[in-house]
Parts: sequence; structure tokens; C-alpha cells
Amino acid sequence: MKNLGKKIRLLRHQRGWSQEDVAKRLDISIPAFSKIETGITDVNLSRLDQISQLFDLSIVELLTYNDADDQKKYNSELETTLEKLNGREEEIIALQKKVIELYEELRKVRGEY
Repeated sequence: MKNLGKKIRLLRHQRGWSQEDVAKRLDISIPAFSKIETGITDVNLSRLDQISQLFDLSIVELLTYNDADDQKKYNSELETTLEKLNGREEEIIALQKKVIELYEELRKVRGEY
């Protein structure tokens, strides 16, 4: 059940859904869904069918879902996002330096030095 819960959690994260979103779609409470994701609750066949339909998978696909390829894709997307973030950070630092230079120049013009 823990492996199934991990698969469900991964699928939920991939879609950007919260536990509340999925719980509402399954018409169960958030704590009940949380117990499914953590493997505390055994999932019956009808609930398994409901979950598989929610993620557009067959029950067999849900049970045999291999997250290795998705994890590679996720890692690649994360790496790309981090590179973009680092680039933006460098831009921010450059802009901060420019603001400081302009401020110092303004102080000189005003004779504040």
C-alpha cells in the first residue's frame, strides 16, 4: 500500500493538485485521502478504480506505474528551472549594483559627499 500511496502522491504532484483537490474529486475527507497516500488505509477495488479514472489510467497502469521516467523528467525540469533562477539572480545582482552606482552618482551631483 505504501508504494501505491507514493505513486498516487507523485501523480497528484505532477498535476499540481493538493490533497484537498483530490479528496474533493474522490468525495472523501482530506484525512482519509492522506491515509491512502501514506499507505495507512488499504484501498478497496472500487476506490482503486475511482483513483485510476481520476488520473486517466487503468487499474493495472496505476498498480504498475513506474515513476523512474517521470522522475527523470521531473529532475530535468527542475534543473532547467534552477538554471533560469540562477540567471535571474545574477540579473538582480547586476541591477542592484547599477542602482547603487546611480545613487552614489546622484549623491555626488547633489554634493552630499
